[in-house]
Amino acid sequence: MKVLVTVKRVIDFNVKIRVKSDNTGVETANVKMSMNPFDEIAVEEGVRLREAGTVSDLIAVSMGPPACQETIRTALAMGCDRGILVESDVDLQPLAVAKLLKALVERENPDLVILGKQAIDDDSNQTGQMLAALLGWPQGTFAFKLVLADGAAEVTREIDGGLETVSLKMPAVITTDLRLNTPRYASLPNIMKAKKKAIDVLSPDELGVDVTPRLTTLKVEEPSKRQAGVMVGSVAELVDKLRNEAKVI
Repeated sequence: MKVLVTVKRVIDFNVKIRVKSDNTGVETANVKMSMNPFDEIAVEEGVRLREAGTVSDLIAVSMGPPACQETIRTALAMGCDRGILVESDVDLQPLAVAKLLKALVERENPDLVILGKQAIDDDSNQTGQMLAALLGWPQGTFAFKLVLADGAAEVTREIDGGLETVSLKMPAVITTDLRLNTPRYASLPNIMKAKKKAIDVLSPDELGVDVTPRLTTLKVEEPSKRQAGVMVGSVAELVDKLRNEAKVI
């Protein structure tokens, strides 16, 4: 079985985000970058399937500038067999990523595509669903548990009301949620081995995909600073402030 996992290079989750002075986006220069945490979970799940003998070929895919090769190397050090980078200087939006992934799926013919449910930079939560729609494949989003057997994927999903279990006929698209697993740390020997693993570099033109942005960011602003709390002397005073100052009741 062949599995394709996606890995996105994002600002590290420990870094405090700063908005650019011209309000065109967030500052990424000289900022620590790392693999999207949800994608780490996707890679870990793929590696566990490989260790169980279910998967024979595990491919890590990233899209963006050449620096994304570092993210792919991290996935290779965790246990992926090879990597693919779709190199582009364009700010890739979810639909463009889904179309590029569709082209890669047609090229590689995987049995399963595992993605993080969302990226922590834009929080779109769209790519997996768009990819499934473009491919016409079944999808299991927000995966809490994944079991493969007899050509089907049984996915337990986290939903608002609790958990839901669905059975998907493969090939299928899975998006991972936080509680699916705990990603491993790459060991030093595996980091050294990852340097020798192959990474194929492609371009959107080679895949026949137009990645021209369809959405325009007008302005990026920091949220307003939270004001200090106020002590009130009675319930009546609290109600008065909620009604006349905060205007929430």
